[in-house]
Amino acid sequence: MKKVALAVGFIFCVSLVLGFGKGAVAGVIELNYANFFPPTHIQAKLGEAWIKEVEKRTGGKVKITYFPGGALLKGNQIYDGVLKGVADIGMSCFAYTRGRFPAIEAIDLPMGYTSGKVATCVINEFYKKFRPKELEEVKVLYLHAHGPGLLHSKKPVYKLEDLKGLKIRSTGFSAKVAKALGAVPVAMPQGGTYEALQKGVVDATFSPIEVLKGWR
Repeated sequence: MKKVALAVGFIFCVSLVLGFGKGAVAGVIELNYANFFPPTHIQAKLGEAWIKEVEKRTGGKVKITYFPGGALLKGNQIYDGVLKGVADIGMSCFAYTRGRFPAIEAIDLPMGYTSGKVATCVINEFYKKFRPKELEEVKVLYLHAHGPGLLHSKKPVYKLEDLKGLKIRSTGFSAKVAKALGAVPVAMPQGGTYEALQKGVVDATFSPIEVLKGWR
């Protein structure tokens, strides 16, 4: 049966459903859902609310076991983890698998998105119009996006020269931007950003404010 993907974007994330779970024969569909966001993050809470709504609307015929915080699969493992059947549903991030989704990555270029709402509208319209082949392995349920990434730094940055040698937590295209500006891009999961800043592993991070709040 075709996998079902719940894609979320800019930096885009993907949640995937694999077939009909273990309990289908008994009349109850049992699925598990892997989410890399920590339980306290709004994205994880929304995932939990979605699960409750699914179970409510199906009259208990669909049961979903939730694994937030990377308990079942890490962010960069989720897409393949769902395709391989490790998880039935999973939320991942397209930025963690650069080069694999070139059409989607085109929407992640700096186009001046003013908010997550604007970026979400763009990615959904793009998907509806072009139906990129790179996502044919899954069925996309929805896509969403966060707002523009901002530079948060422990060291003052007043001019471009101040970026020289600055260690910036960045992934995907933002890492390329950091390198082009003379900074040193450091790739790591979003969840490790606060500790990395505290320990001096990085000096700064490229992240939207709303995303950072949930990881503290």
